[in-house]
Amino acid sequence: MHSFDRIDRKILDILQRDGRVSITDLAEQVGLSPTPCAERVRRLERSGVITGYHAHLSPRAVGQNLLVFLEIKLSAKSDQVFEKIKSELHRIPEVMECHLVSGDFDYLIKARIPDMNDYRALLGNILQRLPGSAESRSYVVMEEIKETSYLQT
Repeated sequence: MHSFDRIDRKILDILQRDGRVSITDLAEQVGLSPTPCAERVRRLERSGVITGYHAHLSPRAVGQNLLVFLEIKLSAKSDQVFEKIKSELHRIPEVMECHLVSGDFDYLIKARIPDMNDYRALLGNILQRLPGSAESRSYVVMEEIKETSYLQT
C-alpha cells in the first residue's frame, strides 16, 4: 500500500481520466511546474502504481458485441490444476478477465465475443482446455449499466 499526498492523488485522478494529457497540462492542473510533475509521474510508474496507459475501445465498433460472464466449477483442485488453468486462460484472447473466487464455483471469467455462435465455440474450447472442469454456468449481458477501470485513490 502506497501513501499518496494530495498532489499524487490529483495526478492519479487526472491520468485515469485522460492518459494522454501532456505533462505541461497535468502540471498546470495539479499546481506544479512540469519538471517536478514529471518526476512524480515517473516515481508512480517506477513504484508500480501506474502500470500502463491504454486506449479504451468501443466493443461494438470492433465487432465484439456480446459480453458474457462464465462460472466454472472444478471437480478436482490442486496447485497443478490451478497453474494449468491460469496458463490456458492466458492463451485465450477472448477472455478479458478471470478470477479465482471463493463460493459455490471456482472461476469467474469475463469474455467478449462477436455473437452467440462464437460464444458456444469459446465455451467448448474453455471446457476442453481446463483440467477438472465439472460444471459451468453462463450469464449473457443484456445491457451494460456501468463499466470502468477507474480506481478511487
